[in-house]
This record gives sequence, C-alpha cells and structure tokens, in this order.
Amino acid sequence: MLIVQKYGGATLADPEKIKSAARRISELKKKQIQIVAVVSAMGQTTNQLIELAHNVSHSPNLREFDMLLSVGERISMSLVSIALNDLGHEAISFTGSQAGIFTDESHLGAMIKDVKAHRVQEALEKNKIVILAGFQGVSPVTKEITTLGRGGSDTSAVAMAAFLNADRCEILKDVSSIFTADPKLVPQAKKITQMNYDHLLEMTFWGAKVLHYRSVELAKVKKVKLYVGPAHDHHHGESSDGTIIHEGIMFESSKPLAVNSHSKILEMTIQSDTTAQAFEMLFQAFQKSNIAVPQILNGFVQNKKTHVLVTAPSEILAAIEAMDFSKYPQISITNNKLCSVSLTCTGSTLNDTLVAVTKKLAESHIQPTYFIQSAMSLNYIVEQNHKDKTIQTLHSLIG
Repeated sequence: MLIVQKYGGATLADPEKIKSAARRISELKKKQIQIVAVVSAMGQTTNQLIELAHNVSHSPNLREFDMLLSVGERISMSLVSIALNDLGHEAISFTGSQAGIFTDESHLGAMIKDVKAHRVQEALEKNKIVILAGFQGVSPVTKEITTLGRGGSDTSAVAMAAFLNADRCEILKDVSSIFTADPKLVPQAKKITQMNYDHLLEMTFWGAKVLHYRSVELAKVKKVKLYVGPAHDHHHGESSDGTIIHEGIMFESSKPLAVNSHSKILEMTIQSDTTAQAFEMLFQAFQKSNIAVPQILNGFVQNKKTHVLVTAPSEILAAIEAMDFSKYPQISITNNKLCSVSLTCTGSTLNDTLVAVTKKLAESHIQPTYFIQSAMSLNYIVEQNHKDKTIQTLHSLIG
C-alpha cells in the first residue's frame, strides 16, 4: 500500500510537532505501508519570508522571491527526514526540482505541467521513506526554481499521488475535518464527513482554505482519493474524524452546505467595451510585470468599460497593487476594499435558497456590491468590513 501524506505548516510549527509528524509516519512504515510525505514550511515561515522580502524591497524581483520562498519547505523536509532517521528509518528528502515536478515559467503562481518523479520511485523501491518539499518545482524551459502559490503543497501532494498511483492522498492539518464555515469565525460550524469533488471544487474556488482548488481539480481529473483530517489522528482516514472526498456522494436535494470567503478582491477597470480585448490587455500587463495571473471571479461591461474582479494570495495582490500603471494607462484598480462571501449548496442553487439569502441579508442590513450565481453557489461581493457579519448571516441558513 502506498499513501501520500501532506503536512500543513501548522502541523510542523515547532520541533515537537516535527517529531510528532515523524512518529506518525514511522507508525505507518512499521505496518509495511510505503509513504511519501509532502511538507509545507514550518508555521508562519512563508509569511515571515514574504515580510523579509518586502522589508528589503518595495517590489521584489520575482525570480529571487521564489528562491527565497522555496527555502521554507526545504527546512521542513530536512528536519522531518532527520527526525525519521533518528527513529531508525531510512528517509530521504527531495526538493520539488529533485523530485521531477516540472512547471511553467511563472513565478509565485506556477502551474504543474508534468511530473517525472523517477528519484522518488527509486527511493520507494529501496524501501525508503520519501519526504518531499511541497509548493515548489522547476521550469524545464528557464531551469529556474518556481513556487506554486499559496496552498501549492496540496497540489504537489495530489500530483505526486497521481503519478505514483497512490492508494490515497491524505491532507493533514491542525483542524479535524472540513467544516461548514471557518470555526474561528463561526463557533457553531459543523463537521462535514463526506463530500464529492464537485462540492469541494466549488468551495475552494470561492475561498475555502482547506485545500487549494487546483489540487481538487487535479484530484478529480486523476481520480485521486482524498482524505482531509487532523495530523494528530492515528487512524489514517478510517476514523470518525476527517472528511473523505470521492466521486460517489450526492445528496437527494439541494440544501446549503458551507460558507466560504475570499478576504480580499480587487476590482480592476479596463478601458474597453469587449471583454475579450480587456482580458488580453490585462493578461499582457500581468505578463510584462512578471506577475502570475490571478484568479478571475467575474468580468462584465458597464458604461463602455470592462470591470474584472480578481483575487489571489496576498503577495500576488500586493504585486498587482504595486504595478506601474503609468505603463498601462487603460487599466486601473477602482476598488481594493472588497471581499466575497459564498454559500455553496449540495446541488444546483435553487430560487428558494436565493430568496431566503436575499431576505437574511436585508434583515442584517448588508447590501452586496455585486452578486454572482454559479452552478452550486450564491456568491456575494461585499465591502471587507462586512465580511464576518455576512459569513455569520449566510451560515445561519445551514441546517
């Protein structure tokens, strides 16, 4: 049996937690299970590295930014490997590039194009435990180290599980499962024990932090069985804790399932009355500014201008805000104080849900700036200072 595990930063925040993760991996290995453990940077390391870069430079060179950010996972992988060797196991750590994770040429938000993990396979054949630095790869075109954007370690884990045809991919976190909302914001949020890829894809697209939506998309396409659960749990996907994600779960009727949010959205305006031309201008500006293309949430024409709503990890949004718009006079940021709050349903969004949500928002005196309906979600773009109140208001509709 082969399991790919991914340990999030909070589960590796200090030496004790690193030793605890190593003990968990060791227990599995003793049961003759082959393990590839994909690791994130320890605790707040990535945030500290980003802050460090911005303390040195207002607009850090993106190639060097990636060189800096890739260090975090290298620290984790070597420490976990050292801890496992101390427990009497043969463990070996690999960076993304050593493991054959090939990406496009973008920095800060590269996409995985191919996986040729021959060194990983060889190490597994020699009965070694493989510890892999998540969140990073290498561009075969430029030969440069790249990072995959926030949550990229999830994508690394799923890509490796798909390549190795693993029995399961476990995403291990400091929370016990996927919840109906962020338990820190909504104390009454409930655990979700099972869901299908489509639910999770919809939730992560609209801001659920539990996994990166690109990793869910990849898992769905490659049919990788996913388990999201606590790093301290020792039942490995078989316990009452955690959430299992697979193809088969569908609900009888459509009802509210979860509330998620993007905490910051930029509204960009392009002087063009055709969206095709506007997107082309926008993407060219990002490319020339060496900025990874953000996630596009919506685009519409109003008064002969195209408005585009974008979101991305904070460092990419900061890079967009720092762009030299004098080079792109037809593009501007018209609002940087927006966020999104989404109610995802178990099936297609029905009108009675829409009516109920509209009524609740009116009762709470919340006036959304924009409303976007997608297949399984009602998505509200609101001012950032209304975010928490909107989340709690929408969550009150979940039974």
